[in-house]
Amino acid sequence: MGLDPNDASSAAVRDDVRVVAPRARRPGRCVVLALTVVLTMAMGTLLAGCGTASPESPPSGIDELEIPTPSPDPGDFVAQVDNPWLPLTPGASWIYDVSGATSGTLTVTVRDAPMRIAGVDTTAVERLGPDGTPVVDYYAQDRAGNVWWFGREGEWQAGADGAEAGVAMPADPRLGDGWRAAYAEGVVDVVVTVATTDQAATTPAGRFTGLVGLDTESSLTPEQATRSYYAEGVGLVEEVSTSGPVSQTRLVSAPS
Repeated sequence: MGLDPNDASSAAVRDDVRVVAPRARRPGRCVVLALTVVLTMAMGTLLAGCGTASPESPPSGIDELEIPTPSPDPGDFVAQVDNPWLPLTPGASWIYDVSGATSGTLTVTVRDAPMRIAGVDTTAVERLGPDGTPVVDYYAQDRAGNVWWFGREGEWQAGADGAEAGVAMPADPRLGDGWRAAYAEGVVDVVVTVATTDQAATTPAGRFTGLVGLDTESSLTPEQATRSYYAEGVGLVEEVSTSGPVSQTRLVSAPS
């Protein structure tokens, strides 16, 4: 939800403006011996034993996490995705109105059956947009409450062909935090930044306040970017294009 840089639920980052910082670590996977971050420098010092390195992540306040991660530990994840900003209860469904370059209805449904990826039981979320083509993404929540993006059906899966899982929604979004939502060379490279934590929006479903706004970009589609607004206890309520084809996605109904 809200992570695809190629449609009304996505976005992505231009490499030429990326501020590079060391990759943070995930508990139980590697020990950081030294870490110094200066935002105006290319990167600090990171000594770790985490295997093959992928492109460095942008500045991140997601403490103690390795983002993206090439080898998620199944023991770090729980069965349910109940992050208040991205609740994914099996059987739940959201309906959105899409307008702009593409118009129509977007339906997002959480499938009942889990999908095992890289040893982790993930939650499958199907998006059926105006073009009638279903898109299925896979998510899992770690013990700290962070929701990770594990793949997209038919395109990439974490742990396969060098693809790495990234964070779709942190447990506690903090203004200015930045991280990679997913990485697979030549396939997906999505970067997310927390742009606001106190936005308001009115949609056909009602008025929402205290929204978290995430800016999403991709080096693979640098001409496109979006900002997605999430309401606590609801999930995605509005998404607007910030560059590229004009598009707006607004919540019509959410699970009660």
